[in-house]
This record gives sequence, C-alpha cells and structure tokens, in this order.
Amino acid sequence: MNTATTPRYRQLKEMIIGRISTGDLRPLDRVPSENELVHSTGVSRMTANRALRELNDEGYVERVAGVGTFVADFKADSHVLEVRNIADEVARRGHKHSATVLYCGESSAGSNAATALQIETDAPLLHVRIVHHESSIPIQLEDRFVLPDFAPQFLQQDFSAITPSAYLSSISPLQEAEHVVRATLPDVTTRRALQMAKNEPCLTVTRRTWAHGRPVSFARLYHPGSRFELSGHYAPPGTASSGDRTSSGVLTNE
Repeated sequence: MNTATTPRYRQLKEMIIGRISTGDLRPLDRVPSENELVHSTGVSRMTANRALRELNDEGYVERVAGVGTFVADFKADSHVLEVRNIADEVARRGHKHSATVLYCGESSAGSNAATALQIETDAPLLHVRIVHHESSIPIQLEDRFVLPDFAPQFLQQDFSAITPSAYLSSISPLQEAEHVVRATLPDVTTRRALQMAKNEPCLTVTRRTWAHGRPVSFARLYHPGSRFELSGHYAPPGTASSGDRTSSGVLTNE
C-alpha cells in the first residue's frame, strides 16, 4: 500500500485487519478504542471513528455501545446448517483426515465461477481439486476456485497437510458465506474419485465466501449420498434449547 496517497482511515483499517489476519487479534478479542487509536497512531478522533465504523459495517468487528469494539466471531450458517472445515469435522468425530490432491493449478473461469465471483468469463483463477478422506474412506471431493489477487500464494500450499478453507481463513478473516445444498448425480470422474456405486446420488454443497467486501472463493463440495449426511439442531430465538446447537457432516455406516 502506498501510504503517501492512502487515506489515514484506510491505513488504520488495514492495520487492524492485518492484526486479525495474523492472529494477533482473535475472535472476540477487544479492539483498541477510538481514544487508544488516537493516542497510539496520532490520527484524529474522526479518522479513528470512521475506521472502526467501516470495519463494523464490513463485518470485521462488532461495536457494543458502552462496552467496546471486538473482533467478530464469524460463523457461516444458513439457519439450521453450519458448514465447517472438513478436517475439523473429521477430527471432532475422533477419526483421521487425509487428502489427495487431484489438481492444483490455474484455470479459466467458466460461466458459473465467473458469475459467482463477479468476474469476466475466461478470467484466470486458481483451481484445486481435492479428495478428502475420513479414516481412508473418501467422503468429499472439493472443487475450488480462488481469485489470484486475493491469495497469490494459494497454489504453493501443501493441501495434503492443510485444507484450502483453513488456509484462506488464515490469510484474511472471512466476512460472509453463502451455500446451497442439493442432491445431484455425479459425473463419471467424480463418481470414480469418491469410489461411488453407479447411479448413487451426491449431496452437493455449492459455497461462496467473501472477504474485503467481495466474493473471493467459489467451491463445489461433492459427498457420496450413502456415506455422508449434513445435520443440524435449531431453536427459534428466545426459545430454550434442549441441547447445544450443532451442525456437521457425518460419516454414515450404510
């Protein structure tokens, strides 16, 4: 960033976003107040207020009147369904996660990816195809596209050791996520990668994630219908829940 021409409020925003991205400020941590920012950086109160206000509007922080400003605790959910990092889900069930990278390189945006990421068709994208295993059983084929300028080192990662979702979350806090779940019949390549029976349906999750006010990643996550389910628990606001609100992917024994 050219600090000589960049407005001070934007410099302040990028400084705070940088601290969140590196983990110096973690979800629910208190962010420096307007007064603290004025004294530590020398900006005006108006500049500090604008920076914190825009960070709040963009979803990076939450301002609580009379209490302070805190790093937002982001959760991607759609009512009863919350999509988590698959490696964390597998570990939570006490099983071992492993991954096989089928493709890791550049691709041109097709019409679906271009529409989802709000870019031109045939624009360059970073592309990975990965099969995720639970205790050596394939449970997900991840087909993911990422904007190159958002994650320039994306293709240099070892995706047999870190999931794309975990890496993207580590370089910038996510602001928003959208997902659509539907039953589909997989093509031959997907069926073979997931070791599925002929005519077995997939549970397919189409997912977009946003950072810095724009969509930056688009993925299709394919799951064998006989080996995977998504479940959730929901209680309406103001209603006492009979248990913890949970939602997850589950390896079944069918």
